[in-house]
Amino acid sequence: MTRSPFDLEVPQSLIARAQTGELAAFEQLYRCFERPVYTLALRMLGDAEAARDVLHDAMLKAFQRIAQYRGDAPFWAWLRQIALNETLMRLRSRRDDAAEVALDALRDEAPAPWVIADAAGLERALATLPATTRSVLWLYHVEGYSHPEIAERMGKSVSFSKSQLARGTARLRALLDPTVESMPCLQANPQPG
Repeated sequence: MTRSPFDLEVPQSLIARAQTGELAAFEQLYRCFERPVYTLALRMLGDAEAARDVLHDAMLKAFQRIAQYRGDAPFWAWLRQIALNETLMRLRSRRDDAAEVALDALRDEAPAPWVIADAAGLERALATLPATTRSVLWLYHVEGYSHPEIAERMGKSVSFSKSQLARGTARLRALLDPTVESMPCLQANPQPG
């Protein structure tokens, strides 16, 4: 399994210093996790400004709640959850799911689109997807969440999660492999007729 960018070794002494209110210790934690928090938000939201806002909001919440961190889980897991919650709140507030389409019946046996793509091509293709679809893909394939977990976190149904995953996967496949016939329902502006 791919190692998470949050999976950083954090000395317990640094956390303890931050818990006592030492700003220099919290600044070190901020610098350590600034990129992973920002990247998580950017991948899910597709908007650099919104990702910066999530970074600041998540780190502020972490600072305010650091005394609550008990150490029974890795620090990165605790902070990642805060960042994920902030990102999902921002996503929900955008109401970016107007095009919810039920594609549960779509069965796809071809290899996942990211298997056949180079990193730059994948980045470009992901950037064209709606933020909600991109977030479901990210939560499912990168973060390892199940459909019920995604549905709960996004305040949606399990079928919504499944349809967004199917829709996003099909759209990525069409974007990354021009030999794949794209389905009219997956085109941005399908032509009638």
